[in-house]
Amino acid sequence: MLTPAIVFITAALLFYTAGVWAEHLKKELRWSHVVLFALGLVCDVTGTELMRRIAASGGADFSGSTAGILTSVMAITGALALVLMAVHLIWAIVVMIRGTEQARATFHRFSLIVWAIWLVPYFTGMAGAMIG
Repeated sequence: MLTPAIVFITAALLFYTAGVWAEHLKKELRWSHVVLFALGLVCDVTGTELMRRIAASGGADFSGSTAGILTSVMAITGALALVLMAVHLIWAIVVMIRGTEQARATFHRFSLIVWAIWLVPYFTGMAGAMIG
């Protein structure tokens, strides 16, 4: 189950990064960006659920180690990142349907913040796995 989890989490990184940076560089939100945000969120939720199942089965026990601290940081920031990604996606859809041109043009500021927060659990999870 670890390989599919890694594939999904990495796909989330690719989709979400592509969406955020494409939107940022265009300086305007488009439906293609929203689709990439959604794909990133779906992959992240799937990968996170697979990782949760691995942890629940006792397949990864890093308690009491540096890896355990990183895993705790990853769990907390990962939950925050998932919530922020969902809010980001919902807000993007609302902006596309009901938003003004100004809202579409300034949306990218929030995107970079959410993306940067998302990177914390991605890299702490990776570091925890390598250390553990």
